[in-house]
Amino acid sequence: MEREIKVLQEKATRDIDGARTLEELEEVRRRYLGRKGALAQFIKRLGTAPQEVRPLLGQQINRLREELENLYASRMRALEEEALQRRLAEETLDITLPGRRRKIGRLHILTRTVREIQEIFLRMGFEVVEGPEVEIELYNFERLNVPRDHPARDMQDTFYLEGNPDWLLRTHTTAVDVRVMEGRRPPMRVLSTGHCYRRDAPDASHSPMFHQADGFMVGEGVTFADLKGVLMTFAREFFGPQTRTRFRPSFFPFTEPSAEMEISCVFCGGKGCAVCGNGWLEILGCGMFHPRVLEMAGIDPERYTAFAFGMGVERPAMLKYGIDDIRLYFENDLRFLEQF
Repeated sequence: MEREIKVLQEKATRDIDGARTLEELEEVRRRYLGRKGALAQFIKRLGTAPQEVRPLLGQQINRLREELENLYASRMRALEEEALQRRLAEETLDITLPGRRRKIGRLHILTRTVREIQEIFLRMGFEVVEGPEVEIELYNFERLNVPRDHPARDMQDTFYLEGNPDWLLRTHTTAVDVRVMEGRRPPMRVLSTGHCYRRDAPDASHSPMFHQADGFMVGEGVTFADLKGVLMTFAREFFGPQTRTRFRPSFFPFTEPSAEMEISCVFCGGKGCAVCGNGWLEILGCGMFHPRVLEMAGIDPERYTAFAFGMGVERPAMLKYGIDDIRLYFENDLRFLEQF
């Protein structure tokens, strides 16, 4: 039986070392160390061995079991390491490759333009305010010296709310000027921005919803020269220091005198081109507040004077960024929006 134990030791050692996978090694373990394996059979046969040699044979079998279990554990660790290395080699990642950038949002070009306009006037000491988009005729028209027979009050020009004939969607942010002047005392420097609504048929230059920036200054001794200085500074800050300006007489019910401010064409530099025709582009309306507007706001027109101006936001942005159709702002086409 000792000879058989020796042969079993050699064969089991050879089979354990020869196992190439964890599955093969497990099969070898069951064959020699399992409940019905070769060592278990030797233990059953101890009862048939002579009494005097049983203790010695038992010690040999136990030593062999301990030796084979150590060999099995060592071989299993080696095979697991080999399997891990093969998996790492197969599933390796090239960390030098660029990652996939997450798409993040950005400010709409009109929002950016509004904020740029606000920042320019903030640097000139203006306060930025907001007002309601649903207005009443009192602030949208009457307090701005717009009489009841004015065409802007027609349903063809203004969105009125059904069931509330005095309520409308504001046609200009100038209505905010009246609200601010009514609740404060001079001096004041205020800029209001926001949405406006008019019943314009959509085309390349008109939209029923658009954005405006409207400002005014009230104080003692405020003159048209102050208005020109503020607006010339704005034009050079927004369009560039090379920008030239000029003021052309115009008419608005709430200002007197009134003017249109034009800038030298951003495309041809004032030489004249297919866009401007004569080298100039109109960008806003302005003037000195009519004394009647100040009087209705509770401000003494004999003591105080004021200037006001208003501009659409879409047009300056179109000129600055070379956009040729106002409808592009509102179509949500990423091919357009991602350019800015």
